Amino acid sequence: MSLPESPKGGVAPCTRRVMNLAHFLRQSARRHPDDVAIVWGERSWTWREMDRRVDAMAAALAARGVTKGDRILVQARNSNQMFESMFAAFRLGAVWVPTNFRQTPAEVAYLGEASGATAMICDAVFPDHATAAREAAPGIRFVIAIGGGAEGALGEDYDAVVAAHDGEAAPVADVEYDDPCWFFFTSGTTGRPKAAVLTHGQMAFVATNHLCDLMPGTTHRDASLVVAPLSHGAGVHQLAQIAHGATTVLLPGERFDIAEAWRLIERWRVTNMFTVPTIVKMLTEHPAIDQYDHSSLRYVIYAGAPMYREDQKHALKKLGKVLVQYFGLGEVTGNITVLPPALHEIEDGPAARIGTCGFERTGMQISIQDDQGREVPAGQQGEICVCGPAVFAGYYDNPEANAKAFRNGWFRTGDLGHQDEEGFLYITGRASDMYISGGSNVYPRETEEKVLTHPAVAEVAILGVPDKTWGEVGYAVCVLRPGESLAEADLLAWLEPKISRYKLPKRVFFWDELPKSGYGKITKKNIRAELEARGLLPEA
Repeated sequence: MSLPESPKGGVAPCTRRVMNLAHFLRQSARRHPDDVAIVWGERSWTWREMDRRVDAMAAALAARGVTKGDRILVQARNSNQMFESMFAAFRLGAVWVPTNFRQTPAEVAYLGEASGATAMICDAVFPDHATAAREAAPGIRFVIAIGGGAEGALGEDYDAVVAAHDGEAAPVADVEYDDPCWFFFTSGTTGRPKAAVLTHGQMAFVATNHLCDLMPGTTHRDASLVVAPLSHGAGVHQLAQIAHGATTVLLPGERFDIAEAWRLIERWRVTNMFTVPTIVKMLTEHPAIDQYDHSSLRYVIYAGAPMYREDQKHALKKLGKVLVQYFGLGEVTGNITVLPPALHEIEDGPAARIGTCGFERTGMQISIQDDQGREVPAGQQGEICVCGPAVFAGYYDNPEANAKAFRNGWFRTGDLGHQDEEGFLYITGRASDMYISGGSNVYPRETEEKVLTHPAVAEVAILGVPDKTWGEVGYAVCVLRPGESLAEADLLAWLEPKISRYKLPKRVFFWDELPKSGYGKITKKNIRAELEARGLLPEA
């Protein structure tokens, strides 16, 4: 019998079997069976109970024909059932396809069609979404309704299905490193959303890296508050909590109740939470922060966008040195840089490293590249590109997007920035945010930072609009702090000596609020649409 031909190094080719991610839950259930795994409103479930419920749902899905590789579309608000559906899918080797629950029926229908979903778990309050998804994706064979009741119109009730299969357990699927586990749909800020394929091997690395770089020392004695949809970054964050047996605490209602968030932090001695800068701002500016004990917090993690310096200072004054920033996209599962608590300084100065989003995460590498893919020297701006085990497998069924996203093995983020001599990364903006005024490139981030130092301004977004004289000019939309007033001319006069003239916005508008995504990020696409709807954009 002859041996297979060995590649270089003398190692025979083999498959890369890895741990099924659902094993994280099984491990915690074995080690801490009676500890609280998840809290939602007045109810809580132990690790043993959660593991048993996931077994039952996995068995139910298997009995309905779901097998390895099938895609399960999930349209649901945060709940214990929504969270369980992730692990039920993983156990079967199926692919979890969560939506942003705030999307329209038509948008969810597109996700069902684009993913090739064959089953759907849907919150009963979204009947139109289920109908639209089944029409667009005829491969969806059945719907299980969360909170649907015994006679639910959408399909069988989730908890009734769990009860019917209680005590059963479907075989845990064998998986390899590149087997998909999650279709992480991008936000679609430029065109329709794309399904980033996350895999079992990649996500095991990401969970480990989160625990290593973002919240070291996290154990089963910790608790994590969820203030964002589990469908995206918060779900990745909670996967790491499951891995180390930390309790997950869900907000009881759909609305973001800041006072309730602080009450839960005190009640459950919450030690970490995943947020975005706008949520940190809302939490730390609310009077409830001074009414509840939050001394248990060790890591308040924010991502999605850099935090404006003035907001950062305020949060540090209120919370102490517990802020952790990371930079990353869904395609890299948020896993590019980290700025730990020790490097968040209240006082300006060299130690503060103002404007940086940190250094490379463990096992990841950044390359700042020019338009030809050549690495540029430290201090020079270019496109932020990245490689490492956290990079996704590619976009599902989208070779054109994959060809654009990768160059010479590097994933192209589309963000612009530079690294200093020590490797700290500074983001200067999205390539798509840049506008050209009078022949000069303008990156709005710099001007936005200046505007936010005005004591009356709470939020700002600047975008480029067409101009017959200069090609493009900046339009700024601001939200003022409560009780403040400010005129357009006064703000521009205040700003003029602080920034180059060509970077000054031509117009400033004051709104009650800025449009935000379901994850709390300011969406310039929607601001532009609102400017147009109000008739504020110049004629072409």
